[in-house]
Amino acid sequence: MIIQTGMRTDIPAFYSEWLVNRIKEGYVLVRNPYNPVQVTKYRLSPEVVDLMAFCTKNPEPMLKYMDILRPYGQYWFVTITPYGKDIEPNVPDKDKVMEDFKRLSDMVGVDSVGWRYDPILTDRIHTAQWHSAEFEKMASRLSGYTKTCVISFLDIYKKVERNFPEAGTVTKKDRIWIGKEFIRIADKYGLTIRPCAEGSELAAYGADCSGCMTVDTFETALHTHLDIPKQKINQRNGSCACFMGVDIGAYDTCGHLCRYCYANANAELVRENMKRHDPKSPFLLGRSMPEDVIHEAKQKSWIDGQMTLDQYLDESI
Repeated sequence: MIIQTGMRTDIPAFYSEWLVNRIKEGYVLVRNPYNPVQVTKYRLSPEVVDLMAFCTKNPEPMLKYMDILRPYGQYWFVTITPYGKDIEPNVPDKDKVMEDFKRLSDMVGVDSVGWRYDPILTDRIHTAQWHSAEFEKMASRLSGYTKTCVISFLDIYKKVERNFPEAGTVTKKDRIWIGKEFIRIADKYGLTIRPCAEGSELAAYGADCSGCMTVDTFETALHTHLDIPKQKINQRNGSCACFMGVDIGAYDTCGHLCRYCYANANAELVRENMKRHDPKSPFLLGRSMPEDVIHEAKQKSWIDGQMTLDQYLDESI
């Protein structure tokens, strides 16, 4: 099965010690964000966890623990954008993140790491032309260390509207121009552009609009096939084609405090929640409560052992 760590918070950046402790103890407890007394227990054993998926803006704190992650398949998305502290207050220096991206790629392999340049927002400073120039600078540095760049345009969720009131949606004209430019630049540096939840608008210009974190993404990282139960595949509605797996994170706990974030309600709540984090707890946030109802998840490996085409060709040589 797939364990996802990055849809609700940034575990590598802020909670790497906690994750390592959970792996050593062999399980994690996860609260239902919509019914907090409902708790699911997941085993963290490579016997049943085929792959751990990470989404982070700062992989560096986890790099010293890579030996502990080695028994698991891995897929990493690292978000690197050129915004400043006015939009991404606590994200580390981008030059350093790019160097850590390269280190990570060398550790897990080019098929197991992708670059996210999202969300794309436009205003008086961050024009379409500005994005094109900044994207090329980054693409030239990350070329050869990944095959994928995921892009998306800013969505104005309620939390975003509250925390970033001056933000606006990107016009269709700018979406098309930026998309075409990024596709052109990406091709130059050996990258495929994958729009995230943007429909098929950019497919005609050469983007891969099949999804950014799909079953195929994970099979490529694992170099094997996954026999995923049918009821598990279509997990998302709308324009998102991704297969997410189960998420062990918690909302309102990401200390980057990016103003466009959909996972944080407000900065003060995040600061209070982070004080409640105990790296020795089975929960990312807080501890057990008397009213908790714990359900043990049914887990099994989805690896079916079939050889991929790449493996077959390698063995045939």
